[in-house]
Amino acid sequence: MRRSLIRHALFDFPPYCPGLSIEEIQVRYGLSSVIKLASNENPLGVSPKVLQVLEKHLPEVHRYPRAGSPRLRQALGAYHGVPEDRIVAGNGSDEIIDLLIRMAVEPGRDHVLAFQPSFDIYRLQSQLCGVAFRQIALRCDFTFPMQELLAAVNDTTAMVFLTTPDNPSGYAPPVEAVLELHRRLPEDCLLVVDEAYMDFAVPQERYSVLSLAGNVPNLVVLRTFSKLYGLAGLRLGYGVMSAELADCLLRVKLPFSVNLLAEAAGIAALDDEAFRSETIRTVVQGRERLTVALGEMGFLVYTSQANFILVKPPLGAPELFEKLLSRGIIIRPLASYGLPDLLRISIGNAEENQALLRAIRVILEP
Repeated sequence: MRRSLIRHALFDFPPYCPGLSIEEIQVRYGLSSVIKLASNENPLGVSPKVLQVLEKHLPEVHRYPRAGSPRLRQALGAYHGVPEDRIVAGNGSDEIIDLLIRMAVEPGRDHVLAFQPSFDIYRLQSQLCGVAFRQIALRCDFTFPMQELLAAVNDTTAMVFLTTPDNPSGYAPPVEAVLELHRRLPEDCLLVVDEAYMDFAVPQERYSVLSLAGNVPNLVVLRTFSKLYGLAGLRLGYGVMSAELADCLLRVKLPFSVNLLAEAAGIAALDDEAFRSETIRTVVQGRERLTVALGEMGFLVYTSQANFILVKPPLGAPELFEKLLSRGIIIRPLASYGLPDLLRISIGNAEENQALLRAIRVILEP
């Protein structure tokens, strides 16, 4: 019997389902302009300092970057007050997620645990690695049932993923709840806290455990440059963890996965306090205004600490999604999350948010 060129377990492997692109909707509806509020991107674009640095480094792209991104790790260490030997940069935080599963979870023996719904990459990369993936349903209000999660932990639980603020709800548990979960997990179980949206939590210190990550052997905190810093297209993220764990990741990680331009952009982005502050102001203010305005129009709006809001509209979610699409506004349907009656809306700039509200008012008119 001939061996297949592809592992049998991957024949029905489901691809990750991203949000629709601006180009897709322009072509589909013949539109010249489209507002995208579907992928939680930065509403202000990218820092001017980043653009200047990218232009400066363009002539160097024929050179390899330094393996391990030491300059970026040094800058991140200074920014967070964490020793650089406890930081690993990757091609998006997705790469760190993939490496952690490959490195810490034994296929055929261990399993990964997370809430449901959650970021689909946790499940997909576990499946790719031949690792069992188990989930505990969130409460109906999308808060975390920590006791149920802990009850599902056993001797084969090698890793627990916790996203905070969560996607797609924006819910963030207080620091004390996360630390209590970590305290009650076995020492040989790795808690990976994905803080991709933590920069938009108010106040951040009430929700983030990043300052503790480098000092605890079985705690990893993930961050990304895709949201606050506007570098989604350059793919840049990082993890903060113990020095021992970081050393192991750096030894197995592909040496040049963070490209030269991404590293330079990340360092420049950390240096632009004005852009970061304006982005946070824009998102928090927009989040508050959309929450109030949509609530007044009959939407159920869930409390969010992220740069998006989760809503249940007063008409069918698929109907509202399609009607907004035809008007050139993309938001995120959540059937792929198992939430067909809900929609996720990224916070845009003031003009984009107002355009969204105007379009919804027209759609809801008798």
